[in-house]
Amino acid sequence: MVRTQIQLTEAQAKTVKRVAMEEGTSVAEVIRRAIERMAEVRPKIGAPERTRRAIEIAGKFRSGKKDVSRKHDKYLAEAYD
Repeated sequence: MVRTQIQLTEAQAKTVKRVAMEEGTSVAEVIRRAIERMAEVRPKIGAPERTRRAIEIAGKFRSGKKDVSRKHDKYLAEAYD
């Protein structure tokens, strides 16, 4: 196993401790099980499907700017500032 450290909100910590006590297991095991459940329900999309989706959506939106192909990094940085 890989050791890791996470930070939880007070409410999350109380919840995970309560669940661990109810199930008679450790907090770590509750978190591992939650991660496994999350991984099971997430859609598994392979690279070919991601590529197909990216190509399908390309060009469907307009920014109103005529220089996006040249200044895309600038606009992206502005969007995340």
